[in-house]
Parts: sequence; structure tokens; C-alpha cells
Amino acid sequence: MGEAVLSEMATEIVVPVCAVIGIAFSLVQWVLVSRVKLTSERHASGGSGSNSKNGYSDYLIEEEEGINDHSVVTKCADIQTAISEGATSFLFTEYQYVGIFMIAFAILIFLFLGSVEGFSTKSQPCTYDKEKACKPALATAIFSTVSFLLGAVTSVLSGFLGMKIATYANARTTLEARKGVGKAFIIAFRSGAVMGFLLAANGLLVLYIAINLFKLYYGDDWEGLFEAITGYGLGGSSMALFGRVGGGIYTKAADVGADLVGKVERNIPEDDPRNPAVIADNVGDNVGDIAGMGSDLFGSYAESSCAALVVASISSFGVNHEFTAMLFPLLISSVGILVCLITTLFATDFFEIKVVKEIEPALKKQLIISTVLMTVGIAIVTLIGVPSSFTIYNFGTQKDVKNWQLFLCVGVGLWAGLIIGFVTEYYTSNAYSPVQDVADSCRTGAATNVIFGLALGYKSVIIPIFAIAISIFVSFSFAAMYGIAVAALGMLSTIATGLAIDAYGPISDNAGGIAEMAGMSHRIRERTDALDAAGNTTAAIGKGFAIGSAALVSLALFGAFVSRAAISTVDVLTPKVFIGLIVGAMLPYWFSAMTMKSVGSAALKMVEEVRRQFNTIPGLMEGHARPDYSTCVKISTDASIKEMIPPGALVMLTPLIVGTFFGVETLSGVLAGALVSGVQIAISASNTGGAWDNAKKYIEAGASEHARDLGPKGSDPHKAAVIGDTVGDPLKDTSGPSLNILIKLMAVESLVFAPFFATHGGLLFKIF
Repeated sequence: MGEAVLSEMATEIVVPVCAVIGIAFSLVQWVLVSRVKLTSERHASGGSGSNSKNGYSDYLIEEEEGINDHSVVTKCADIQTAISEGATSFLFTEYQYVGIFMIAFAILIFLFLGSVEGFSTKSQPCTYDKEKACKPALATAIFSTVSFLLGAVTSVLSGFLGMKIATYANARTTLEARKGVGKAFIIAFRSGAVMGFLLAANGLLVLYIAINLFKLYYGDDWEGLFEAITGYGLGGSSMALFGRVGGGIYTKAADVGADLVGKVERNIPEDDPRNPAVIADNVGDNVGDIAGMGSDLFGSYAESSCAALVVASISSFGVNHEFTAMLFPLLISSVGILVCLITTLFATDFFEIKVVKEIEPALKKQLIISTVLMTVGIAIVTLIGVPSSFTIYNFGTQKDVKNWQLFLCVGVGLWAGLIIGFVTEYYTSNAYSPVQDVADSCRTGAATNVIFGLALGYKSVIIPIFAIAISIFVSFSFAAMYGIAVAALGMLSTIATGLAIDAYGPISDNAGGIAEMAGMSHRIRERTDALDAAGNTTAAIGKGFAIGSAALVSLALFGAFVSRAAISTVDVLTPKVFIGLIVGAMLPYWFSAMTMKSVGSAALKMVEEVRRQFNTIPGLMEGHARPDYSTCVKISTDASIKEMIPPGALVMLTPLIVGTFFGVETLSGVLAGALVSGVQIAISASNTGGAWDNAKKYIEAGASEHARDLGPKGSDPHKAAVIGDTVGDPLKDTSGPSLNILIKLMAVESLVFAPFFATHGGLLFKIF
């Protein structure tokens, strides 16, 4: 078999050092962002010399630095404070509710898993090797509960820190836009990098520390140790679900209300300070797109690591206690942090953006550079981190695997992620024909726009599904379920760069909103719009990555669950499995219906409130009176807190009810059905919404002859595009992104509760 080149001692050093480097790098980026002062000192605006190299004439700087300088900076600071306070207040309210759920679910985990052996403290035969004695089920119950709480707290922290960084950076991006688009881009991107590196490094460090602490008790019982660690993934994803759904409802209720009344009815610009919903809209970008997304990708990372570790613990790595090979998933993530660090420097230090059209290519280069460098990184890790040949557990047998085959498994996941990213970009960027066709369909009204947008979303599913299918086939052929788990990790290995690109979008969006509200010049707004349009596409790419990795993670967790529940085959011809399959395929539709309806009913209240203010506050349209922003913020907060509970309960309770009453075979059917239908709906919903949004921006920007024919703002085609964008909002920012959590969360929950389901599950079939 051979041994890994990298010693156990070296592994113990490499993993935490890489995590600390990631945290240190994020702090350096934060210090660089904080150099932009939110004060009205003269030097804060920079000199006009820095402006000319960005391709803009000096008069712009003079215009911004003139008499209005003090008031503009003060306004930006005030607006930033309002957005930050709104976001913090919402998250604290959300976390109070989520905290109650977290404690209740932790008690549930302890009771369910502890009851497997009647809360006995005696050692029990191991699940996969009956001749060996393993730690009692009570230990698994206690440690699974602890790791669940660890994952939940880390997930909440990831989301909260991301939101704080984004609200810190938005006004600074606006102020830097006065010096040119390049300066603003760097601030927005650095801020995204702070979030990306903090999240990737924290996730890795907490998981590494948890494994080492649990090892003190478990000793040589690695099977029990890594089974208990799966709670970490469950904690991460359950918090992400509430973050994504709650944040998604908040942001889209505000966005739909602001757009429908402000743009369509009153014909005022986006983010106009006269619009009562404008602060709630900008707060929503931070709680939905930043906090929700941060928790979501952390959950994916935690689950793919847990799935790989569970399978490895019953393979030769775990049986022979090869610690370096066992921590192969963590080594991939460690190298990923170093690769992303180098990649980030290409955007912020090695090259400078001088004109608007360079923004999107710069972001795309980040994806390409990180993927190419990561391929080399994976090759090195595979060479030194795992033996030249080893065995992997494959449903009751041990499969012989070579290290080069494992490299291909991770590599195929990594490159499939890039393909999904670029296909998503093709279907959602207004630089390509699909979105331009959608924009063109607005000539004949909103109905044709909706038809074209839906068709685009369905079509955009084809290539990503083939990419995921090929990844699954290759990785399973080479290394069984472990191959699929590390393929998912490969897709997520560049998570720091992916998150930096993703967070950059909402930060730019907020910067544009602040520029509009502070009354800055048209040219400044054009620059922030250009940053935002690129960010819109990259956000769609980020969602593509999240959904693709969720499919692989879910399948890997499904494999681990089937192994742990001792199911030899999942036969769809048996009624038990087939009923599960058909019900599981229905769940994403039920879940989407709940989240869409929630956004609709919250938006209805928002529209009524915005209309009421426009009709009853004298001088509001003329700009003489100030709208009541706080009422709109309250509507969004109350609606999202109330409405996030039913979809969350659906996802969390389904595996418990099915496993307890119908047994593990039916539950395996439910998981397979939810995975197969959930991935398709998630991709089409995200891409449809992204395409409608960018079709609207294409018309608004008027950058080509075709776009100018459809415009300007306020024209009938533009109004049709705004309606399409409004329909797409809950699809791309609430239902679509939440579905990938649904498929992962149900799978990881089933795995955590598998010992209970295998022992006591299927009550109805036992009675009858």
C-alpha cells in the first residue's frame, strides 16, 4: 500500500498555518480598505492626477471636489450608517429565532442518537467491523451535538462578519468611484476578499481543531470520531437555510416594492432617495446576498469535507490510521487558500483596471487563474498527501485506488465548476445573445419577456447537468463515493476567490445606491452601475458553483447515508423506494412555492406602504419631504422572520418524519428524488432571474445601438424589462439559491440520524 510522503507532524502544521495565513491576508485587505476615510478631509478625495489614467477627464474630479465635497461625504457616511444599522438589527432579530431552533435541534440530536443503544455507556461493536469495539452510541450523541453547535455558530459568524465587511465597504467604494472605475473596483474586490478568506480559513480551522479535540476522547475509534464530526456540516447548513430564506425574503420584498412603485408607477430612478423602500432594498443586499450566501457556501464546504471524512474513516486511511491521508480533504482546502491568495493579487496588485469594459474580464480571469493554479496544487497535495495506492470503501467492499485516480476525481470537480461558471455567465451576461434576445423581446411587452426568460432558464440547465453527470461518472468510477466527495471539494477548493467575486456584486450594488441617494453626478453613477452589472453576472456564476457543488455534496452524503444505514441496494422498483422518489422530487416545488409566496405577500405589503407614502406625504415627489424609511425596513424584517419558519420546518422535519415512520429505504428514495429535481429547478430559477435582471440593465445602460433602440429608461420596453426583473427577483435570490441548501441539508441530516433510523426507523411498516 505504501505511506504518504507528508508526515503526520507536517500535516498538523500545514493545515492550521494555511488557515492562519488566510485570516492574516483578510485582515491586511481590511486595513487597505479602511484607508479610504469617510470624512470630508481634502486628501480623502485624492488628486486629479490619479483620475486621468482611468480614461476620464479631470473635470469630473473638480466637479466632485468642489463646493459639494463636504456634504457628499457626510451624506455617504449617513447612508452607510443607516444600511449597516438596518442589516445588523435584522440579523440580530433573525439569530434570536434561529438560536432557539439551534438549541431545540441540538437536544433532538442528542435524544435521537442517544436512544440508539438506550443511552448505554458501554462500548459497542463497530458498525463496519463487528469484531472491534467502538465508543458507545451515547458518545456519538454528545459529540454530534457539540459538532452541530460548532458548525451552526461558525456559519452564523461567517454570515455576520460578511455583512459587517460589506456595509463597511459600500460607501468607501462610492467615494473611490470619484477617482475612476479602477479605484472603486479594487475597494469592492478587496472587501469581497476579506469575506472570502475569513470564511474559508475559519471553516478550515474550526473543523481541524474539532477533529483534534474529538481525537483525545475517541483515540483509535476513527469510525466513531468522523461519524460525530458530520454534525458540523449539519449545523453549518441548517443555519444557512434560515439565512438564505430569511435574507432572500427580506431583500426581495424590498426590491420588488421599490421597483414596482418607484420605477414603473412613479418613473423615478433606481435607489432614488424619494423612494421609501430604498434603505430596506440596500439593507436586503447585505442580509440576503452577503450573509445568506456566506453561510450557504460555508455549509457546502463543511458538508463536502464531512462526507469525504466519513467515507475515508472506513477505508484504508481510517482502518490503518493514516492521519495525513485521512486529512486529505483539509489539505485540499489549505492549498486552496494559498492559491486564492496569489489569484487575488492579480486583481488588486498586478493589473489595474483602466476602463469599464475591463471589469468583467478581470473577474473571469480570477476564476481561470485560480482553477489553473489549483490544478497544480491538487497534483502536489495528491502526490505527497496520500499513498501511491490505497483502498476506498464501496458499499460493503474495498476498492483499490491509485493516487493519480484521486487527483483526477478532484480535478474533474474543479474544472466542472469552471464550466458551470462560464455557461452561467453566457446565459446571464448582457454581453451575449441569450440576454440580448430577452431584452429584445421586451419590445412587445412583459408577457413575451417572461416567456423568453423562462425558456432561457430551462435551456441553461443542459450543459451544467452534463458537466455534473460526467464528474459523477468519472469520480465514482475511480474512487467510489469518496471520489464524488472530493470532486465536490475540488469545486469548492477555490471558495475564497469565489466568495470574493460573489460578495463584490452586492457591495457594488450598494455603492451605486449610495451614489444615487447622496446626489452624486451622473458619471459616478455610471461607474458604479458598470461595477454592479459585472457583479450581477458574477453573482449568477457564484450561484452556479453553489448549485453544482451542492449536487455532488448531496450525492456523496447520500452514499455515506446508504452505507451507514446498511442498505445494500436502492432499488427503485420496490414500492417503498419509489414512493420516496416521487415525493422527494415534489419537495423542491413545495419549498419553492412557499418561498415565492412569502416574497409575494411581503412585497404586496411593501407596495401598499410605498404607495401610501407617495400619496399622503406632501412634497415627497418634489424632494422637499423625507420618506419614512423605517416602516419599510420593519415590513421586510417582520415578513422575513415570520415567513422563513415554514420552509425551514419543511426541510428539517421531512427526513425525521420519513426516516422514523417509513424507514431508511423510503428516505433514500426521498433524498434521490429531491436531489434530481432540486438541481434542475435551482439552476433554471437562478439563471432566469439573472437574465431578466441583466436584460433590464442592458436597456438602461444603452451601450449599443440595439439597446438604445429599446430605451431609454421609462420607455415601454424598459417597463416590460423591469416587470421581468421583478418576477425574477424571488427566483434568483430566494427560491433558486435556497434549493441547493434543501438538497444538501436533507442528505446531511439523514446521515447524522442514520444510526437512529437504522435501529428504530420504519415504524409504520413494522406495525403493518
